[in-house]
Amino acid sequence: MSRRVHGDREEADLPIDPDVDLRHEPDMFRPSAPPARARTWDILAVIAIGGGAGAVARYLVGQAFPAPPAGFPWGTFLVNVSGCFALGLLMVFVLDVWPPRRYVRPFLGVGVLGGFTTFSTFSVEIVDRSSLGAWPVAGAYAAASLVAGLVAVWCGIVLARALAGLPVRRGRRGE
Repeated sequence: MSRRVHGDREEADLPIDPDVDLRHEPDMFRPSAPPARARTWDILAVIAIGGGAGAVARYLVGQAFPAPPAGFPWGTFLVNVSGCFALGLLMVFVLDVWPPRRYVRPFLGVGVLGGFTTFSTFSVEIVDRSSLGAWPVAGAYAAASLVAGLVAVWCGIVLARALAGLPVRRGRRGE
């Protein structure tokens, strides 16, 4: 990572979002004319179609694994952990392997996986179990979801990088 000097202090450059090409971005601190309205309807359409498909898949998993009111909600847990794994896998291919495509990330990453995974249901299930006095289940569900989600996204990244023949770990920027 490169460093910049500002007066008497040195600061590291911040990482750049790969979706933003700064060569064509105006200086954000300098007033400029309002940007021309970009064509976004097509992106919104692919997100909506992907979101619908993901939501249907989530509904089907929920029907296959119904949760008892005070029991562990295996359906939502499975959906969220598998969604984390798929997102880790997908992002390696989208960012490091495949050539840039306009619709892949919005359709699969935002639409399908956004519609498939669910933070709101996860939250409601924790509150429901807590209100029924099933504190151990609520706590185990919250902790297991967090840990399993982080492990799943890491496993997805490792698997995708191995499948693509990429090193599992990247070196630091500038090395």
